[in-house]
Amino acid sequence: MTTTIKSGRLITVLAFAGILGALTQTLVVPLIAELPVIFDTSSTNASWIITVTLLTGAVATPIIGRLGDMYGKKKILLIALVPMLIGSIVCALAGGLVPMIIGRGLQGIAAGTVPLGISLLHDVLPHEKVHGAVALMSASMGIGGALGLPLAAAVAQYANWRVLFWVVTALTALTILASWLVVPRDEERPAASRSFDYAGAVVLAIGVVALLLGVSKGSEWGWTSALTLSLLIGSVVVFVVWGWWELRTPHRLVDLRATVRRPVLLTNLASVLVGFAMYAQSLVIPQLMQLPVETGYGHGQTMLQMGLWMAPMGIGMMAVSPLGGWVTRRYGAKTTLVFGSIIIAVGYGLSTLVTGSLVGLMLTSTLASAGVGFAYGAMPALIMATTPAKDKAAANGFNSLMRSFGTTASAAVIGVVLAQLSTPMGEYTVPTLSGMRISLLIGCAVAVVAAVLAAFTSSRRGVVASAEKVLAEASDEGVDAAAR
Repeated sequence: MTTTIKSGRLITVLAFAGILGALTQTLVVPLIAELPVIFDTSSTNASWIITVTLLTGAVATPIIGRLGDMYGKKKILLIALVPMLIGSIVCALAGGLVPMIIGRGLQGIAAGTVPLGISLLHDVLPHEKVHGAVALMSASMGIGGALGLPLAAAVAQYANWRVLFWVVTALTALTILASWLVVPRDEERPAASRSFDYAGAVVLAIGVVALLLGVSKGSEWGWTSALTLSLLIGSVVVFVVWGWWELRTPHRLVDLRATVRRPVLLTNLASVLVGFAMYAQSLVIPQLMQLPVETGYGHGQTMLQMGLWMAPMGIGMMAVSPLGGWVTRRYGAKTTLVFGSIIIAVGYGLSTLVTGSLVGLMLTSTLASAGVGFAYGAMPALIMATTPAKDKAAANGFNSLMRSFGTTASAAVIGVVLAQLSTPMGEYTVPTLSGMRISLLIGCAVAVVAAVLAAFTSSRRGVVASAEKVLAEASDEGVDAAAR
């Protein structure tokens, strides 16, 4: 049990590690238009600088979670941050496209720090601090992404792009040092039980990469092209094989039997939808703010101005984390998830009515982001309430993977809608106002479905009973470990 001061330090360090890992996802978004020029390549090739980070993050997250359960979460947390440090240095020094893609791929591995941090906080914090801390840690995925936009936009507009990566390098080095000093060492499994499912990890990685590539590149390659269809159909086949293997191997990467229990299954499905909703406004609102005033609905903001208008999104997520923790502690995680999903839907619905106002867009996007903060904070509590102590990090990693599927699907669906509902303007084709409003309404509808799913996850009494069972299992494991 940590003291009050150490608890505060621990929450700060782990939340910052999560924010830093998430920040890399949006770090180069303001540079999208300049990347082909910087690296003397095509827009298609340059897009891999963003795509590869999402792919490596999605693949690494469940694997890092399982390794954390096996070898100790602090140890794996430190190991997961090292590739981010190396990748940031490689990107800062990159003289061509290939080194840049390699560096960005290494940065993406740090996405696995979030589920590790969640399970670590759940293990070591006093009970009264757990829900608020876990809510903040879980929301760090959205906070980092939101704060990355204005930071990257400012650097892109007023400094050399390499400064971005040197800043991340310095922050990562400080995070590694702080984690080593502040994060307590946790228990690891006995050597005899530390058998890692290498086959399951490889097959899962193949399935995840095939699915995310097919969805994220489908509009670019063509949804009916042989490559896209091969990837999507192939991913289904691979996931079936992976599921068959996981149900039979004694040292599974993910406990699939646990994932089909109603609370876990519905929470993971809601995670996909909330991830979709979170990302949709990031695709619509910035464009609406930056489109020329001549369109009749654009606001003509610069890249930096847009980033500053969007910054309150991250602040909103951070601000509601303590409140979300209190709601979860008082009324249960199910209530928090339903409440958060409804707030997201309201934020999206209102945003369709205020497209002509920058202040209105800022307020409604912040409201929707606050809902994401509530929802993200509730998901780990629902997952861990029915997960044995020895599988907590892996279960959270799988839940984070579900969110990644949601954001990737959002990029594909909203991208198609905006592309279909567009109009020529000079040399360019820009989304129409109706296309943007429809995209926002899709985000609203998805959030409503997430609220409905959340409402059926479980009763509060059921979650409490499951939590008591899990805590009893953890206590028994601790007694056994002490006896050994």
